[in-house]
Amino acid sequence: MIEVYFDGASAGNPGPSGAGIFIKGNGQPERYSIPLDEMSNHEAEFHAFILALEICLEKQFQTVSFRTDSELVNRSIEKEFVKSKQYKPLLERALLLTQQFHLFFLKWIPSSENKNADELARNAIRQASKKQKDMDH
Repeated sequence: MIEVYFDGASAGNPGPSGAGIFIKGNGQPERYSIPLDEMSNHEAEFHAFILALEICLEKQFQTVSFRTDSELVNRSIEKEFVKSKQYKPLLERALLLTQQFHLFFLKWIPSSENKNADELARNAIRQASKKQKDMDH
């Protein structure tokens, strides 16, 4: 089974954000640091999840277990509901993607078990900040 750890991070709320995705169970571990636009931490978590789903579908993984330290994302997917209107389109997109797997699991884990994805998300913020500085000059 493929295990996917994901994390979204934001430097400020909102602020420059990044997604970190760590995939293991298919040979060599795969690491992704993906810079995101300015957004809140919760938005970054949802975007990281959606990107992780898309990567797994592109790679044609069919049995996938996702891990997150975001209680909001975990609860929203479990209940297929989110209170805040701003997260509704993100939740709907994520739910559509989850339906494309043969077996899909999402499990909440403490942040201490999500260090790889967290580090990757922070790297993505640094990439986004550097890119912004380069554009400003």
